[in-house]
This record gives sequence, structure tokens and C-alpha cells, in this order.
Amino acid sequence: MSAELLKLSAASAAAAIRAGELDGDELFEFYRARAAADELNAFTWVSEDAPAAPPAGAPLAGLPLAVKDLFCTAGVPSQAGSKILEDYRPPYTATVVARLTDAGARLLGKTNQDEFAMGSSNENSAYGPVLNPWDRRRVPGGSSGGSAAAVAAGLAPWALGTDTGGSIRQPAAFSGIVGLKPTYGACSRYGMIAFASSLDQAGPLTRDVTDAALLFRHMAGQDANDSTSLAFPEEVRLPSRVDLTGVRLGVPEELTGAGGGIEAGVRASFDEALERARGLGASVHACSLPHAPHALSAYYIIAPAEASANLARYDGVRYGLRVAGDADLATMYSRTRAQGFGAEVKRRIMLGTYALSSGYYDAYYATAQRVRTRIAEDFRAVFTEVDFIVTPTAPTTAFELGAKSSDPLAMYMNDFCTVPMSLAGIPAISIPCGLSDGLPVGLQLAGPAFSENALLDAAYAIEQALGFDPSPARATGGRAS
Repeated sequence: MSAELLKLSAASAAAAIRAGELDGDELFEFYRARAAADELNAFTWVSEDAPAAPPAGAPLAGLPLAVKDLFCTAGVPSQAGSKILEDYRPPYTATVVARLTDAGARLLGKTNQDEFAMGSSNENSAYGPVLNPWDRRRVPGGSSGGSAAAVAAGLAPWALGTDTGGSIRQPAAFSGIVGLKPTYGACSRYGMIAFASSLDQAGPLTRDVTDAALLFRHMAGQDANDSTSLAFPEEVRLPSRVDLTGVRLGVPEELTGAGGGIEAGVRASFDEALERARGLGASVHACSLPHAPHALSAYYIIAPAEASANLARYDGVRYGLRVAGDADLATMYSRTRAQGFGAEVKRRIMLGTYALSSGYYDAYYATAQRVRTRIAEDFRAVFTEVDFIVTPTAPTTAFELGAKSSDPLAMYMNDFCTVPMSLAGIPAISIPCGLSDGLPVGLQLAGPAFSENALLDAAYAIEQALGFDPSPARATGGRAS
């Protein structure tokens, strides 16, 4: 019975529960037991009891939901992977989490992450690194690595993550699952512990494209508590397309060529996926995003600048960690922040503060914002010629723990293919497209703003043609460390 439950997609499980063919409490306890026995360090908190079952007919039917620790959940530890928020229990719940529980999902647990979502490997968490279920010697990607590992290992049927520069898509690629970054503003950011407010966006991590569409359907929409959120222009549909006749796919040399450091095995899987897309009727065209090579530099000015402002609130006064010391308030501030923040967070606060400082603002931050505008213009121009952009999700497969910890630039290069879409605010999805040396490779598709329905349809068609099977990760629990 356990093997049968593990094979069920979230959408199939919800349908079976609504039809009376599966007991929702039994399914929740099945996953609760698996999450409680987590050996990947994917969870920071697991529910001790099953929350009350939702009303009969609820669309998400009481399915367990793993939630990244970046989302506030009332009365439950919400720590953003940071010591400075250790055991913080907020009095309210993030809008997207509340919408999902209102639709019938039940909170299974909170997942580990890079501190304040700053990282590409999930090694920056104050609660220890997460292990990749395909190979426990390797990282699962970040910053939503706990959510990705939990889904890939069958510890949760699906999970919530956040994506600022690739933090849903890159761990999805490394872990062999699906990750969707919606259009900026499609989902409320209320109750998400902020990293970079003009970039952060919530999204699903799931086993397949259908599950991603189902979860996103109940997340999207305008929220009075978030002035940057927007009404989604149409109902989110479950994907059904089986061919790509008439679909034009654009392959930008700037994000797929030698300059991005694409590994040979990743490129081979990417090329094979393009051939499958051609076989489905798509046409594949070379295209250009001339400012994309500058995206990483612009991102690592804009995001730290916003982080330095957002993280100023963590001072040991109102909530979270307070380091006792001298009566002098400034000393208490500095000691609290010195002990509460990890090295990567401190690095980005200093970078951002410097970029915003008098005499450097125009040279750095203002210039980066102009580059951002150019990147958005490049995408708008390309989308008059093609329907979707396709790239590898990440230049490499999952790397070994510690391999890039001492080289920030090498770590930041993991976001080379994902950051341009974040700066432009457009939706993008990563689906598994094959293996390289036994490790998953991700294919990224990106479309114009609010094109999620068409994007999910295209991803679904390719997913069905590729037939990628993530079951080895779930069945074996990964290679021995």
C-alpha cells in the first residue's frame, strides 16, 4: 500500500479522496511519518498531528503540504533558515498558505532553506545543509532546497517555495522535479519573509506539471495586503496539450552557449529535449537576449540592496534573537546581528549597503536598474518573434557539498540561466529533461507575463514526450553518503 500511495500524484490523490477511494487522514499520516523520519534535513518542523480534515468536496481534499520556512504560519516556527529568527512563531499566516489551506490543503511541515533565501545550494541554513535525495553527497539546490528534496524523496506530495533569482527552478532541476516561478505579482507576497521585494515570488515545487498547475491555481490572485499583487487575467487551467504544433521556441545563444559554462551532459540533455519538442511540432529558432549576460551582475546589486533595507528590521528589539550585553543600544544591535546572521547574509547586506551609499548609488544601483530595464525590453522584443524561451535551467547538475562554499562567484553562476527571467518579472518553469552521469538535468521554459496557462501546456506536452521517471530518487532515498 505504501508503494501505491507514493506513486500517486497530488492531483490523482485528491481525486481519489474526493471519490471516496482513498482516506485523506491515512494519506496525511503516511506522509507525516515519512517527513518525521527525514534523513535529508529537508524539514525544520513537522506537524505532530493531522490538522482537521477540510469539508467534503474541498478541491485539495486534505492533501499534505510542505511549506518553505520563509512563509509565516501562525503559531508554527517560521525562521527563514536564520538563527536570528530561531523559533519565531508569527501571529498570522501568509496569504498563499492561507489560500491553499482554505482550498483544503493541510500543513505537513516547514522546509529547510538557505538563510533568508540567499543561496543556491541550501548550505547557508542556520539549521544545517539539506542533502540531495539522488546523491546525499550533493546539494539539492537553493534556496528552496528543503522543499525540492522533500518532494523528490517522496516526503511530501508537493511543496511551496520562493524564487528571487532562481530559488524554485534551480533546486527543481537539481532534484529532478517541476518548479514554477509565476509572473511577478501573480501571487501575494504578504507573509513571505522578504529578501528582495521587487523580485520575490511564491511558487510550487511538484512531481509533475499537472500538480504545479493545480497548486498554482489556488495560490494566484490579487491580495489587498500586497499592493504589488495583481488579479490573474484568466482561470488557471490544468494542462492538457499533447502536441506543440505552431509553437515557436526561441533558444538564446547568450544563455545556452559556452559563455554560460553549460556542462556537456547538461547540453546533451537540453538538445535531446529540443528534438522531442520538434517531434511534437514545435519550431526552434535562434534568438538573442543581448543584455542577458549582464543580468547576474545587475541582480547581485539590486537584490542585496533590497535585502540590506529589508533585513534592517532584525535588530533584537521586537522579536527574534537578542544578544544580551552593554546597556548601549547600538552595541546590542551589532552583537545581535553579528551572531544572528550567517556569513552569506552579512556579505549581501554589506554589498547592498555599499551599493546604496552616498556617492555610489548612481554608479551601481541606478546602473543596475537601467540594465534591468534593458533586459525586460529584450524579452518583450523576442516574444514578438517566438512564443517561449527555452534554456537549461542550471549550467550544471548538482555539485558536491562544500564544492563552491569558498567561492561566491562560482556559487552565483548557478543562477546564470534563471536570473534574467526574474529581473524581467516573467513566468518560467523547470521540468526534468534527462540525466547526466546519473543526476537530473532541468529544462527551463519562459513566456510573457501572465502566460502561465500556455506555459504549463507547453511544459506538459514536453513532459509527456520525455517520460522522465523520478522514482529512483524516491525508491532508493539516494546513494549512500
